[in-house]
Amino acid sequence: MTGDLRRNGALALAALAALLAGLGVYRFLGPGRSTAGTESASPPPATGTQRGPAGSSGGGDLPAPPDAARRPIPEALPDFALATVEGPPRALASFKQPSLVVNFWATWCAPCRREIPLLKTIRKERGASGVEVVGIAVDFRDDVLKYARVIGIDYPLLIGEQDGLAAAQAFGMDMVLPFTVFSDAKRRIVALKVGELHADEAAFILDIVAEVNAGRLELASARTAIAAKLRILAAQRAETPPTDVTAPTT
Repeated sequence: MTGDLRRNGALALAALAALLAGLGVYRFLGPGRSTAGTESASPPPATGTQRGPAGSSGGGDLPAPPDAARRPIPEALPDFALATVEGPPRALASFKQPSLVVNFWATWCAPCRREIPLLKTIRKERGASGVEVVGIAVDFRDDVLKYARVIGIDYPLLIGEQDGLAAAQAFGMDMVLPFTVFSDAKRRIVALKVGELHADEAAFILDIVAEVNAGRLELASARTAIAAKLRILAAQRAETPPTDVTAPTT
């Protein structure tokens, strides 16, 4: 009986993944609106955006979740604890590096798998400057452990099923994978990228986060710059035929 429930759950997750793939780019701004600027934490003010917490020092507009969710994206990283690869739970707040890249993913999600080599590279190349990558797998533990061994994930992983969904919801997000959150040294959310993360996007966002951490750029200006750049990169990418590069599935 337990095996049947597990298989049914896996099929449901796979079906959801297929549905999301068919929908294409996740739209923060709702049906009929332009997708420009929907892949960062701070598009220009428009209907469908959510202001940061009242009285926050960061300012800037954060995109609202889809109508079904109606949850604001928080100004700062929420805290929660999930199981680790080793077993015991670990809190997100326990990561003390100046900049965090928090990536929500699952083994059944093709764009998520394609991001893994980039995330490994980010940690290798930027770890010395205080950047840490934290993967949050919303998936069955056994599947995550097996896949992590095969692909050689070398950054910290937190793993959750229902509690993984709750962690995503703490960011104002429903079951839309992948999404990646970039925070500064004050644990403020500088950018939230929905959909597959690309190297040029990550490099620009991390450079901006470094400027914020150095005190050379205000948070609101950082969000505005990221929104503008991601719109340009998305437009350029739309004009380039995609290449079919998928990480191993087993």
